[in-house]
Amino acid sequence: FMLKQEIDTGNMILQERMPIGEDENVGSVHDRLMEMGKGLVCRTVDLLLDADGDVSRIPTIDQDTLIADLEASTGIKELRPAPKIFKETCELHFDRTVRELHNLVRGLSPYPAAWMTLGELTPVKVFRTSIVSEGKPQPADAFGRVVTDNKSYIHVTCADGLLALEELQLPGKKRMDVRSLLNGFKL
Repeated sequence: FMLKQEIDTGNMILQERMPIGEDENVGSVHDRLMEMGKGLVCRTVDLLLDADGDVSRIPTIDQDTLIADLEASTGIKELRPAPKIFKETCELHFDRTVRELHNLVRGLSPYPAAWMTLGELTPVKVFRTSIVSEGKPQPADAFGRVVTDNKSYIHVTCADGLLALEELQLPGKKRMDVRSLLNGFKL
């Protein structure tokens, strides 16, 4: 982007868009963006070299245009800076919807990682989840209830359904899938 006095306000030289999959986490998106960015940086440098010192010759995209395009395609009306993440922000509260919790885990994995209390264990880090059921309101006294066969799955009741815990890390242990965890630990 072209520099202006204010932070992050200059016109963009190039951009690329990338869809984010339903089950991708921030780590996998980061890695794909890193690969995409390599080519984007090379093309941007080529444009700058071709301009031969006259950056006014480089076509740019005004950020207001980008925001208008974003609003037209997604309904998002403004861009906001990401909030600072605290340990409390990462805790899973099961009075929220299944989709909210699934997306929170995706947005915090692999680092800093969402966490929860599982039985007497705190914090249990949660790296991967899936949605078992949603759109079915649950009674408030069921929020956070753990359902498991102690062999292959751990599901937790949320505000509107069930969330499957698929990859966890117990305190002082390594990260593992739920089957491996249940081989040595019973709830």
